Amino acid sequence: MSQPWDKGSHPDMPKLRSLDLVRIILRALALIVLVFGGLLVLLLTRLIERPLCGQSRPVTPHITQFVCRNALRVLGMGFHVTGSPMEARGAVVANHSSWLDIFALNAAKRIYFVSKSEVARWPGIGWLARATGTVFIERNPARARQQTQLFQERLLAGHKLLFFPEGTSTDGQQVLPFKTTLFQAFMSDGLREEISVQPVAVIYRAPQGTDVRFYGWWGSMEFGTHLLATLAPARSGAVEVIYCPPLRVADFSTRKELAAACEMAVRTAHTQRLQAPPA
Repeated sequence: MSQPWDKGSHPDMPKLRSLDLVRIILRALALIVLVFGGLLVLLLTRLIERPLCGQSRPVTPHITQFVCRNALRVLGMGFHVTGSPMEARGAVVANHSSWLDIFALNAAKRIYFVSKSEVARWPGIGWLARATGTVFIERNPARARQQTQLFQERLLAGHKLLFFPEGTSTDGQQVLPFKTTLFQAFMSDGLREEISVQPVAVIYRAPQGTDVRFYGWWGSMEFGTHLLATLAPARSGAVEVIYCPPLRVADFSTRKELAAACEMAVRTAHTQRLQAPPA
């Protein structure tokens, strides 16, 4: 099991004032209506979509994308996309900084997350994850073949599966070495010649006057505290999603070579953009 990354001290969050509390309440109410209203619409739509389209989901991912784009607007965050999401079948890998990655990556492209099986049992978040088509995996070698088959079915059905190869979230200021385990599924005979993997870098810009790590959520940080801090700023920051060129799995001999190439692409894009002036 991956250990949470928890290097250095956590950033000091700004003290909340009366206006901040009002803003938190209004934004929180808007998010609740948006997220759970969207979930209700998605579930009702899925009742029709499932019998007609089976595993294919031609409509419901658009609902998820709409909710996530507007969630960022509710938070007051700027949102920028650089590069082009691939049209070919395949997977997406990205660096991981925060729970906000869910909104940012879903807002940029219709994707399906790959997550550890424990998430399915989390109140609220687990319901949302299951409804939006998340693929749950177990860290159990005995299930590896079954999970590879599930990956193959979903990818060949045109689903863009997204996972975080770092295995943990960080403060958003660096990219950790990529773990190679999940890349092995792409090397199977049924997928190797059929799919590509697109590396994606996610970069956060903190609100003016706050710690550059403001949006990072990692280690022992409390979700509730971080959520309140994210809802509070009058002038929020921004997130940028950078799509790197896709990599054909067939061009790599091993999962380690593929993972290393993806890591290099994400690290290069992340470092260059982080050092550049804000968009």
